[in-house]
Amino acid sequence: MIRASAKAQLHPRNRFRNGYDFTALVACSPRLADFVAPNAYGDASIDYANPEAVKALNQALLEHAYGLEWDLPAGYLCPPIPGRSDYLHHLADLPGVAGRPVRALDIGMGANCIYPLIGASEYGWRVVGTEIDPVALRWARKLVAANPAVSALIECRLQKSPLKCFDGVVTGGETFDLSMCNPPFHASAAAAAEGSLRKRRNLGHKSAGAPALNFGGQAGELWCEGGELGFLRRMIAESAGRPGLCRWFTALVSQSAHLPRLFRTLEDANAVDVQTLEMVHGQKKSRLLAWTFTRS
Repeated sequence: MIRASAKAQLHPRNRFRNGYDFTALVACSPRLADFVAPNAYGDASIDYANPEAVKALNQALLEHAYGLEWDLPAGYLCPPIPGRSDYLHHLADLPGVAGRPVRALDIGMGANCIYPLIGASEYGWRVVGTEIDPVALRWARKLVAANPAVSALIECRLQKSPLKCFDGVVTGGETFDLSMCNPPFHASAAAAAEGSLRKRRNLGHKSAGAPALNFGGQAGELWCEGGELGFLRRMIAESAGRPGLCRWFTALVSQSAHLPRLFRTLEDANAVDVQTLEMVHGQKKSRLLAWTFTRS
């Protein structure tokens, strides 16, 4: 058995916590074999700066763990599967969520549709995914249709406004147990490009040329007006305007420096409970921020 080092920092229920069994993954998805080679430590791995290798790994992981058929159009965000799974496992541990049928709302599901697909596969959640990009929306619907085991649990909706999270995609009487979101990190295209270069340097690629994005990403996936902080403050304000929409509103926060201002925004919005959880996935650190206007 060829296995990479264990990912001990992942959630205990994360299927990828014990590392990647590349022998089993290649047997499940043979095209991955073209990208697997020993790393500097002699362990089987892939070149994480190669977008085709990352996509092939994702396809193998999703097929092996969940029996999901998955693909991605060129240039769109290719998510790290263990980290995305971790977010969902921590959501399942929020008070009032565990042990009950869950209806979830994914803000900005992307062409990858990863949260709806894993949430429905892992927990049987019913998920509404929203997206501002019509091309990404069509691709997400294609992925849902290609996976009949979960297709009845997932609905994909178009969000027409890039400055709205909930307005325009939910009806007046709808409610959800929780919402989830990966906000765009950057405030401009230039900042997003610099972030890509920094990621490649962290992966050991020294070239300062115009590299391919190893995890891809369209404009709406990578940057927005006000960057991550602006997006989240708009989300909080919008959630306060319809506090009964979700039992828990949640989002990932990439930059810890944003938390104090977000806490003040939540206090001003009269959130009755705010929870944060730091998650570490390799070199990547992020925080799950969860808030509610519902008293237990």
